[in-house]
Amino acid sequence: MKLVTAIIKPFKLDDVREALGDVGVQGLTITEVRGFGRQKGQTEIYRGAEYNISFVAKIKVEAAVPAARVPDVIEAISQAARTGRIGDGKIVVTSLEQVIRIRTGESGEGAL
Repeated sequence: MKLVTAIIKPFKLDDVREALGDVGVQGLTITEVRGFGRQKGQTEIYRGAEYNISFVAKIKVEAAVPAARVPDVIEAISQAARTGRIGDGKIVVTSLEQVIRIRTGESGEGAL
């Protein structure tokens, strides 16, 4: 089992959710986050004044999936979130030791 975490642009959330549904992902966790990468934030102009935004608003999408589905999930997120511009985001895959469904007590892939 793997946890796939993607940091994406907020306006791409619906596209990513739809793409993940198409490859069989049944559950997602979405968090509004802020951060910066190589671009170190961005510069905005408001009423003629220029100011720097240190942390850019992003969306973190997390999905626990069986290891066999990881390539499909990565491809779905990559295609749906790509704009071709700086700040498209990152995908991180980590191992899950154990998953337990609280309601039924199921564990392992059956709990996904």
